[in-house]
Amino acid sequence: MRTSFLPKNLSLSKQLQKCIPNSWKQKPTKPFHKPLISSNNSPSSSLSSSFSMVGVLIASLKDFITYNHLSNAFKTFIHIQHHHASSFDIIFQPIKHLLLGCTNLKSLSQGKQIHAHIISLGIHQNPILVSKLINFYASVDLLADAQIVAECSNSFDPLHWNMVISLYVKNCLFEDAISVYRRMLSKGVIPDDYTYPSVLKACGELLDYDSGVAVHKAIQESSIKWSLFVHNALVFMYGRFGKLEVARELFDIMPARDDVSWNTMISCYASRGLWDEAFRLFGCMREAGIERNIIIWNTIAGGCLHTGNFKGALKLFSQMRAVIQLDSVAMVVGLNACSHIGAVKLGKEIHGHAVRTCFDVFDNVKNTLITMYSRCRDLNHAYLLFRKIDEKGLITWNAMLSGFAHMDRSEEVSFLLREMLREGVEPNYVTIASILPLCARIANLQHGKEFHCYMVKREEQFKGYLLLWNSLVEMYSRSGKVLEARKVFDSLSRKDEVTYTSMIMGYGVSGDGETALKLFAEMRRLNIKPDHVTMVAVLIACSHSGLVAQGQVLFRKMIEVYGIDPRVEHYSCMVDLFGRAGLLDKAKEVITGMSCKPTSAIWATLIGACKIHGNTVIGEWAAGKLLEMKPDHSGYYLLIANMYAAANRLDKEAEARTYMRDSGAKRTPGCAWVDVGRELCPFLAGDTSNPRSCEISPMMKRLNILMKDAGYAPSEGVVSSEEDFEELSMIGNELIKDAGYVPSEGVVSSEEDFEELSMIGNVS
Repeated sequence: MRTSFLPKNLSLSKQLQKCIPNSWKQKPTKPFHKPLISSNNSPSSSLSSSFSMVGVLIASLKDFITYNHLSNAFKTFIHIQHHHASSFDIIFQPIKHLLLGCTNLKSLSQGKQIHAHIISLGIHQNPILVSKLINFYASVDLLADAQIVAECSNSFDPLHWNMVISLYVKNCLFEDAISVYRRMLSKGVIPDDYTYPSVLKACGELLDYDSGVAVHKAIQESSIKWSLFVHNALVFMYGRFGKLEVARELFDIMPARDDVSWNTMISCYASRGLWDEAFRLFGCMREAGIERNIIIWNTIAGGCLHTGNFKGALKLFSQMRAVIQLDSVAMVVGLNACSHIGAVKLGKEIHGHAVRTCFDVFDNVKNTLITMYSRCRDLNHAYLLFRKIDEKGLITWNAMLSGFAHMDRSEEVSFLLREMLREGVEPNYVTIASILPLCARIANLQHGKEFHCYMVKREEQFKGYLLLWNSLVEMYSRSGKVLEARKVFDSLSRKDEVTYTSMIMGYGVSGDGETALKLFAEMRRLNIKPDHVTMVAVLIACSHSGLVAQGQVLFRKMIEVYGIDPRVEHYSCMVDLFGRAGLLDKAKEVITGMSCKPTSAIWATLIGACKIHGNTVIGEWAAGKLLEMKPDHSGYYLLIANMYAAANRLDKEAEARTYMRDSGAKRTPGCAWVDVGRELCPFLAGDTSNPRSCEISPMMKRLNILMKDAGYAPSEGVVSSEEDFEELSMIGNELIKDAGYVPSEGVVSSEEDFEELSMIGNVS
């Protein structure tokens, strides 16, 4: 906003007087137009011709203004004023048009000249010119000068005051708007129903409750009749204050409502997260036959997203498309809903509609499309869209990085992050929040440390984002670096249930269940309520440390004290707890008493425990249930065969292998990763075609020797180390799938698949 240059008293302004060009005070030496009358005409004829010529000049000036030829318009004005400078009726129209031209072109210097001339003519209090001057100063961001013009008009008409207040509100200068309102009252100007809506909005935006209530009282005491605009503004203001009961009461007593009334009340509920009330009011709005605009449709659809009703959001999107023209926000809402439920086919239809209606050029739509395809496991299209964007902003980079990270594509994430840095795009908290969980999931300690260093160097930028520090704790915990995780944990001034859960999980998996339970007790003392994930971490800690009694107590407390209904993950932990302790009958009781259907991972866990403790009776029962669910899974046959081999039941082992062969199940080699320098290198069990097998194989042999030296010798009766490797990989993959992981697809650089979208766009 520019600084005001006008003095408080315009009539005494010598500064403005200096703005008047000398050419306006002198007659031109050369006529601008050829004379239209001869010198020997009569006086009356000359006067008539003179007025005729001025009419032509005024018409020319208007044309110059229309075509933005402001300099020519001013030259024409010089001739007009020299012919009839003393005639207000003639000089008024050109001045009005010149002010309009200066406003349209935001010409400050020429506008000041006209304003100075208006003052010199003594017409600066003319209501029409005052309005034009206010608009002019607003166009050049001199709102303080616009206010001075209004004040110096000395009019008791609130029109000009209303204009200034409205301009301040439009420019988010709410304190100034309220100040002008108070000054208006001090000068004895009575507000009207056009004054109050702007003032009420200013009070609401400032959350100035006292001023808002005072204005409301002034409205009630005023003589103005009921106004729909004022009432809508009152509902908005009390909604901003969080006084939803007052806002709803005002809404209910309205004798008439328009779409703004309904939209305002619904938005009040939405802004406070009261979506049930917003949804109900939206239904009432439909029953009342009020036309719903795109803004309210988007608000309600966004509410469905916020409450997890993704199908409801898509249903609203479909209804919107039938009754109203969609905008980019609606596209984003629809695509986000598809992302959450994996509806890639419907997402492609929305993409096609966006292409056909040209909304695919908007950045928010492009970024949401990348996210949608990524979350729907279609990285091909996501990557193609990403590469088609010429100017990629940080949000675009984050969308693609998040997509790769969501699918655990660590190599692509690493490559894309380096490219992003080469392009000069600095990561923000969203970037790190997307990648750190990936580092945690795949225990990529090197990249995790690099991000930790990046965050420490920019501590002021990231210290408020607890999510990032929680991810750091989880990353170190999953990587087995419990001490490093604890250092980060202790450095945090604020902790939530996620912070404690990550640290408890770290101690639990490392076998330090006692410390994990101490942390859980500390968490409860701080009145931090555990969630279902916290209880999984606590039960895992009990399982890995053999704390059977404590695990049983905590499982009961989870249900009775913390009000958490057990999920399949909790039952799986209890099966593992009893299985590790050799209490296989209790593990069986847990499975038979489950409130949900056991997963293949639970059956595999029980069979693994039966293998260790030599209980083939329960193992056979579990094996039958497992093969009913997964009859063609080779890994499970190997698991069962190894159970029999460990019990020296070689006949049953051979039988299991025969069943595997007859069922046509194919063995899938186990896969693992090794950190080689600055990258993770995948390798398969027994794979000699790997270009780095000459490095990996000796390393594995050295690790086997180190494990034996440390006392971790393989169990007797195990068929082969390769099969054990596949068995572990298989069980691990099943547990990961239970947690929601889905294997990713490859990224291609071809554009053939992309053509499908154009076809959808043509037919949708």
